[in-house]
Amino acid sequence: MIVRSSSTFFDAPHFRKLSDDQRERIHQASLEILERTGVAMDEPEALELLRRAGAHVSDDGRARIPAALVERALDLAPKRVVLADRHGHRVMPLEGNNVFYGPGSDCPNVIDVHTGERRPGTLRDIEEGIRVCDALPNIDFVMSLNVADDLDPRIADRYQMRAMLANTTKPILAVTTSFEGCVDVIEMAEIVAGGADALRRNPLCAFYINVAAPLRHDTESLRKLLFLAEKGIPATYTPVVLRGLSGPVTLAGALALANAGELAGLVVAQLKREGAPIILSGGTNDLADMRYLGDVYAAPENRVLFMEVGHRYGLPLFGLGGCSDSKLPDQQAAAEAALSLLTETLAGSHLIHDVGYLDSGLTYSLEQLVMCDEFINWIRRFMQGVPVDDEALALDLIDELGPDGNYLGQPHTVRHYKEDWYPALLDRQNYDGWLAAGGKSLRERANERVKQILAEHRPEPLPPDLVAALDRVIREAEAKL
Repeated sequence: MIVRSSSTFFDAPHFRKLSDDQRERIHQASLEILERTGVAMDEPEALELLRRAGAHVSDDGRARIPAALVERALDLAPKRVVLADRHGHRVMPLEGNNVFYGPGSDCPNVIDVHTGERRPGTLRDIEEGIRVCDALPNIDFVMSLNVADDLDPRIADRYQMRAMLANTTKPILAVTTSFEGCVDVIEMAEIVAGGADALRRNPLCAFYINVAAPLRHDTESLRKLLFLAEKGIPATYTPVVLRGLSGPVTLAGALALANAGELAGLVVAQLKREGAPIILSGGTNDLADMRYLGDVYAAPENRVLFMEVGHRYGLPLFGLGGCSDSKLPDQQAAAEAALSLLTETLAGSHLIHDVGYLDSGLTYSLEQLVMCDEFINWIRRFMQGVPVDDEALALDLIDELGPDGNYLGQPHTVRHYKEDWYPALLDRQNYDGWLAAGGKSLRERANERVKQILAEHRPEPLPPDLVAALDRVIREAEAKL
């Protein structure tokens, strides 16, 4: 069904598959899991916070969390999170019907735009990818795209953050492999923002915490969560269920389980610091294709449902789209990316990441990213409302021109024809015109666009003193190794 919801910016449709009663039942099931089964937490501080708040904590480190603690945490968590750009301008309000798009992080492989080869990613790939993100008008925030296989993995996340801070002014969603990396990355963000208070007031970055399992919360994830809550830095806290492997194969069961894991993180964050900004997903779960036991990114079952559960809480939402299980930026990749972007937008996700992912999250493609930028632009136009007033209805003009009227040269046409959407990458020429322009496929045009950006686009540079300060953080981290 389609339901309408109000927004400060525009009245956009929300598509829903769950009724209010179904959504409430999933929420109650999540509360039952937390109270009855409980969550194993491998971090003493988190367990002590829960124990003092009234949770039952057993000797094996499992916390059974009362529903009242969850409801209180939901009341305390901010309903609005605003991310800023490098200059402190608050450009991404995660609220209402606002939807923002960006890439993902940590793909082990990339598709080389010059050779077409699939190969391990490098730091240079990250730097070039962020430059492309900086140039694309419909990419609102950045992540680190791929793993830098040419760096020591113990220190690579600091270089990834430096690459993002130096190659774009757009907001950042940061990821690190270790707690120590989290501390260093936030220090780097504070350097660029102008200090800890400045970063807290106008966060140029949020932090993505990928939790090991919904009912087994690892030490690294919890330490990051507690640190970020104390700092007042927005964080996602996302345990993903693979249906049929790490959780029930049924959608409702997987949703309830994954959502329970997220709510447990929300409770810990609010116990650490009331009002800590948390971005939920509503229970992220992926299909495990039972023929191959692989993680499926673009299955239709994955779409919409977690956003519906998340909307029950009125908190900022973390979604996923623009991705494909195809191994190449081909027809399958374009179809799955466009469908996932459209459905996730209709579901009202505030922060759609993984744009440009291929191969079920194992390969990154800048060609795919550029194609998705065009799809996002199409979707943004589609989501806009339609004016129906005297000027738009044009009844006087219709009457004036009559049955055989030619509207091409009319002032009304000149005033309004640019309101329609005109693609930059998709082709609308006739066959002869397309052939005369080279007869190129969408992927070929996307490849040319990537190369043009890399040749011509120069991101706004960081001041040299800030670059030096970032390099100092990296050198100190390397010395600790």
